[in-house]
Amino acid sequence: MIESLTHFVTSIDWSFWGVWTLTSVLMLTGVAGSVLPLLPGPLLVFLAALGHVLLRPDSGVSWWCVAGLFVLVLVAYVLDFLSGAAGTRWFGGSKYAVWGVLVGGIVGLFVPFPGLILGPLLGGFCFELWFAKKELRPAVKSTVGTVVGTGVGLVLRLIISLLMVGWFVADVIW
Repeated sequence: MIESLTHFVTSIDWSFWGVWTLTSVLMLTGVAGSVLPLLPGPLLVFLAALGHVLLRPDSGVSWWCVAGLFVLVLVAYVLDFLSGAAGTRWFGGSKYAVWGVLVGGIVGLFVPFPGLILGPLLGGFCFELWFAKKELRPAVKSTVGTVVGTGVGLVLRLIISLLMVGWFVADVIW
């Protein structure tokens, strides 16, 4: 009994299972991170694929897949960064509000958790009041546009993350 159990444990390819477990956990965390703040979702999916290729080059994942995933990471973050500004503009925000959202987003990167969410909102709102000289109601309306645009960016980031995982799985299978 002990000998058969020992033979079973020693015959398992632990590096295979370890790499696949790490890849799967990182990809699932990346998909979750595409909607949760503070987790760089698409970047985690990309790093999972890159790590998988480096640790198991014989797994069938091509470098073309890794390059394509890198492009999708860039697209995801550009869309995410610009979505709040686009929503602001769509809801009647001035060019100052758009600049405020962008500046607030950059400043929010350096402030812990609330900064990532509140930075673009406060930036757009304050720039509308101070520079565009708008009243409170139109400034609030453009801030609502920032929220809507940011929500659309979040959905796009989730879709891109799922697309990245799907591309990786398809590349492994074929």
